[in-house]
Amino acid sequence: MTTVTGDSAPTAGDEGDRAPDGTTATATTAADGGAPRAAGLPGLRPLTQWPRLTSAIPPDPEIERRVAEILAQMTLEEKVGQMIQPELAELTREDVRAYGIGSALNGAGIWPDGKRHAGVRDWIDAVDGFWTASEEHWQDRPFRIPFMWATDAVHGHNNVHGATIYPHNIGLGAAGDPDLVRRIGEATAREVAATGMDWIFAPTVTTPRDRRWGRYYEGYGEDPALVHAYGRAMVEGLQGGAAALRTDGKVLATLKHWIADGGTENGGDRGTARCSEDVLRDVHAQGFVAGIEAGAQSVMVSFSSWSGPANYDHSPDRGEPYNDKVHGSRYLLTDVLKDALGFDGIVISDWDAHAEVAGCSAGDAGYAINAGMDVLMIAGRDAWQSVHRTTVQYVRDGVIPTARVDDAVTRVLRVKMRAGLWDKPRPRDRALAHAGTPVLGAPEHRALSREAARKSLVLLKNTPGLLPLPRTARVLVTGSAADDLSKQCGGWTLTWQGDDVDRADLPEGATLADAIRAVVGAERCVVDPALVRADPADFDVAVVALGEDSYAEMRGTLKPWRSLGYADLKLSYARDLEVLRRLHTAGLPAVSVFFTGRPLYCTEEINLSDAFVAAWLPGPYAQGVTDVLFAAPDGAAAHDFQGRLSSSWPRTRDSAAVNRIPPHLPDYRVPAEETAPEGRWAPLFPVGHGLSLHDPAPDAPLPPDAFQQAPPPPPADGPLRILDAEGSPYRLRVGGHNTWSREDLSLTGPTRCLIVHADPVPAASGAGLRLRFTGYPSFVYAESPTGDPADLRGHLNAGAHVRFRVKVLEPPSAALLLACHDDYPAQPGVNLSPALREAPLGEWTTVSVPLTRLADVGMDLRHVDVPFMLYTEGTALLDLADIGWRAP
Repeated sequence: MTTVTGDSAPTAGDEGDRAPDGTTATATTAADGGAPRAAGLPGLRPLTQWPRLTSAIPPDPEIERRVAEILAQMTLEEKVGQMIQPELAELTREDVRAYGIGSALNGAGIWPDGKRHAGVRDWIDAVDGFWTASEEHWQDRPFRIPFMWATDAVHGHNNVHGATIYPHNIGLGAAGDPDLVRRIGEATAREVAATGMDWIFAPTVTTPRDRRWGRYYEGYGEDPALVHAYGRAMVEGLQGGAAALRTDGKVLATLKHWIADGGTENGGDRGTARCSEDVLRDVHAQGFVAGIEAGAQSVMVSFSSWSGPANYDHSPDRGEPYNDKVHGSRYLLTDVLKDALGFDGIVISDWDAHAEVAGCSAGDAGYAINAGMDVLMIAGRDAWQSVHRTTVQYVRDGVIPTARVDDAVTRVLRVKMRAGLWDKPRPRDRALAHAGTPVLGAPEHRALSREAARKSLVLLKNTPGLLPLPRTARVLVTGSAADDLSKQCGGWTLTWQGDDVDRADLPEGATLADAIRAVVGAERCVVDPALVRADPADFDVAVVALGEDSYAEMRGTLKPWRSLGYADLKLSYARDLEVLRRLHTAGLPAVSVFFTGRPLYCTEEINLSDAFVAAWLPGPYAQGVTDVLFAAPDGAAAHDFQGRLSSSWPRTRDSAAVNRIPPHLPDYRVPAEETAPEGRWAPLFPVGHGLSLHDPAPDAPLPPDAFQQAPPPPPADGPLRILDAEGSPYRLRVGGHNTWSREDLSLTGPTRCLIVHADPVPAASGAGLRLRFTGYPSFVYAESPTGDPADLRGHLNAGAHVRFRVKVLEPPSAALLLACHDDYPAQPGVNLSPALREAPLGEWTTVSVPLTRLADVGMDLRHVDVPFMLYTEGTALLDLADIGWRAP
């Protein structure tokens, strides 16, 4: 049994689950929503200081001796090589041989040779090639250091075609079953190991506190006790104990993201948490405390910032003042994580996140290294080579102490030894790579995913006698998510955003429509997502699948001024509400199934439904949903609803940051970035809520939230300038793949990044830009310099167009979309590619798109901070000039 010294949370184990007063806890109080606590959840108590933790994988004197022996023989350049982790697309085998690179990763959407459906052998060959190159680097030395491959595996081995995909964490949180999470960790580890990889970037142990955050679904829920229990369970499943970690069937786990990325102001992605240090410890650190105790060997640092008085500038006389980014926080990385908690594994950066720290850049990580970063995840080839050069020079100049580099490399070597990498064969010769029965997508793993989906369903409304549905029912399957695997799976599914996933990507997957057909038979099931063909009178029941479009970080975050109402967010979502209204008018009973990455305001949708199920992001095996919706062959209920809310359900459109008061914190003061759960902001359904099949029907409809739209401004009396002879009043930027921090575009010199090359070009009327899109997902945009939105409906009322001149030098190879609102590409755009392909090459021509057309596809002109954006995943070479909103 692991123990904790100091003022730490007791753990669930041999001593049972402890309540805040030290007694065994079996149920919550009324403050918890009156729901029983799931088995295995610890009772926490306040932490008055950072606790000293005891890991399940303790220090080993022999490992320490061997590490010190190797470290003493390494050159400075080789040490720095162990601290750099490039991406597959930006690394060659020769690089590994030349630099002694210690590890590499594949990002979402990056596959061997760009092969989207690369199989197990493709991955093994790729990893094995880099492993071999590393061995060649050390072949003339008296020692060797094995290479290590890392990957995201946040809901299964999700970057690899054919792997088992599991429900996202928010659904697992609703299941309330730590043992289920442990088993998922075990299965995921086997599939990752079967592709020759050693290290994964999971679990996410954030405690999300604002539903606007685009990564909300990566957290298990708002309850720190749940995150504590699940963080421990997942690490135990992925790694096992010290002996198990050295075997072929386990992988290194990573706790992420340290710390409070789920507690930022307005739910901002890479935003700032302004909470007290007590809240940091008691709410946001609980998953890390448990995961480190369970033996987690790496911790990934958050892109976000913490604005706290203890967060000091460790080098106040060097460069610009420290900007509170956690990647530059010596207090949080070294003083707390390493020294106070006693974490002795690897502290790794997020993707290029060092570049956001004041005093750093893409090619200079000196300040972040001195803060305590051990391994730097750096995507771009030029950037990682520059970091290598500058770090070596900083050590020679005394800017980075040799002891700091030695600490980092000691941690890397220690973790590699604990993982048994010196004893494991090359990736292609490992046991699971030659298993007689394929491991990737094994039937028992898919059955486990189906079980997890079934257990995660939360019944929010039920009309007694409706569920379970008889297998002989005539069923109309409708709604935007009826036949859509991407909506079921969410982001981080084969690609970064997961919004382009189809049946070819998930050949064993089943949409909800597929699963219902399999139950009732094709002759009794009609699938009509938009309800344009079917007559409701022909059916016994409608299953209405509502669902958010797939998204991941950045694109999924809702700006502070956005509504939390499902039907308010997109026109396609509003059409789901209209479908429910039509079914209600027709008198056809409706069972709504809601695929979502966060609780959203959908009171009218619930009122119009006879039963309403929060299904979260259950993954590609919708049979887990129909297991509960439909009766067994004998007519009895096959399964009851087990899921209970792990996050508060919003009563109003603006209840984005309303959370339960943590029951272990009786003196908790709601941080300024959250809203107290009282009055109009009291949750519609509290944490722990969930109905069973036999609970009574609601007494009355749920109270709707009154919503009044502001009146539009008067028609605009002039143009909106974006880029013309006078330059640009907006900030011109580029973002997308590998450009996580966004880059500013210059009108006076070249801008170069992997995804876009930009140069100023002369135009007949002044400033212009030449843009080369290189074939990666990328967007070039003009952003308000203050970041504040404006109500631009006055230009719509004036009949304005988005107009610009363009010279097509190489036409778009894929859709090139025009948008003008605050959160594209999460929202739709207007495809300009057909017109640009017809434009005469090398000649200036004018593109003019009516604002009415942009409004018709769903762009919200009430809140615009980006009046111009071009987005593509293909290639193109274009000159642009004279961009603005003007009357025709």
